[in-house]
Amino acid sequence: GINAEYGYVEGEDSLITIGEDLGLAVEPPRKKINIMLIGNHSAGKSSFINWYIEETIQRTGVAIETQGFTLVTSGKRRDTLTGTATTHFYPMLKELLSTEKILDYLATEVTTSKQKKFPLITFVDTPGLVDGEMLYPFDVDQAIEWMGRKCDLIFVFFDPIGQALCKRTLNIVEKLNEFAGDKIRFYLSKADTAGSETDRQKVMMQVVQELCKRPGLNKTGFDMPTIYIPSLANEKSRCVNQIEDVCKDIDKSIAHTLQSILNTLDKDCDTLITKIDETLEVDNLNAKHNVKAYTWWMLFQTLGYGMLLLLLVQFIFSILSPRMLSAVTDPQTTQLVFETIEPVRQMFALIPEDNKYFVFAAILFVNLLFFILARVMSRTKPRLTSRVKKLHIARRKKIVDTIKPKQSDMYSKYLAQCAES
Repeated sequence: GINAEYGYVEGEDSLITIGEDLGLAVEPPRKKINIMLIGNHSAGKSSFINWYIEETIQRTGVAIETQGFTLVTSGKRRDTLTGTATTHFYPMLKELLSTEKILDYLATEVTTSKQKKFPLITFVDTPGLVDGEMLYPFDVDQAIEWMGRKCDLIFVFFDPIGQALCKRTLNIVEKLNEFAGDKIRFYLSKADTAGSETDRQKVMMQVVQELCKRPGLNKTGFDMPTIYIPSLANEKSRCVNQIEDVCKDIDKSIAHTLQSILNTLDKDCDTLITKIDETLEVDNLNAKHNVKAYTWWMLFQTLGYGMLLLLLVQFIFSILSPRMLSAVTDPQTTQLVFETIEPVRQMFALIPEDNKYFVFAAILFVNLLFFILARVMSRTKPRLTSRVKKLHIARRKKIVDTIKPKQSDMYSKYLAQCAES
């Protein structure tokens, strides 16, 4: 798949795994674009999907019975998924389920069709919209609005026979335009059934006028291509069929998605490289800090135990005479020992007798202070293990030497294709 090709899902060295180990959330780009089709119950949405994939997947001519959402996508085998299976196939839909009781009205049609650019597309066929007292089992307006936020393109089909000015459709389009105006495309579907050219222009003018009455939709350069399914066309009609323009819009969106994937890959690679560099730099700084901490620990431990040793020597030799020591050693050793400790004896001899206990207490306090400082100053910071450090370095090398060049190569190929087309 495209995510494996770009290094997002290739095991323990995938960008997702590297991101998780570094505490970063790296999400793989979507493999397909989502295209939602809305319109009244006879606008030809299902017929368009069948024409595009060149396979009869969606039932046509089923008017008000079509009350749910059907996602049509390409897969390895033909299958039909119900509501629960659909939410597993498209986890994003679980968010919709939390607000709408729509589970029983969700379905997915998986087909093996590879026609046109269908392997890169998921079509979202929405409930047919009607005015009046038609009751839907869920808030259809809210559901379509939510789905519109998840789609890359929104095709609005206006049926010239009676339902082109369906108020529910216009209301939903007005809502969608507030946040997805750049995604919306308007089409006069079944244009071959609109009668003469005069009749067709009349219908289109009525639709445009109705749309322009709404402040959010009142814009210049309003475009509404006329389309119809060639195999279902009225032979007597001379209407220009612009259905191929729909395919061009789809192709442009797919190209834009490819650019986004390549840009996202480049951004993710740079983010991971920066994070790895920061992690290694922090580890180096921690190593230097730990060396300093160990040096301080050695210094204060030496001072602390050194002062304890002086007190111990003074205490022992204050009660030990040369005669007592010579009883267990030879005279030369006794003389050497007493000559060695003589500076210590002389230093303590300078202390007045009345102040000796105070000085000893002060020495013990300073000694305790040295041990406390040794504990405080010797606090170390966590280090990366040798294995983890080597892993970070190897992963950084893979990103720089393998994945980023692949992204650059893919981008060059894409630009070359754009120049040739």
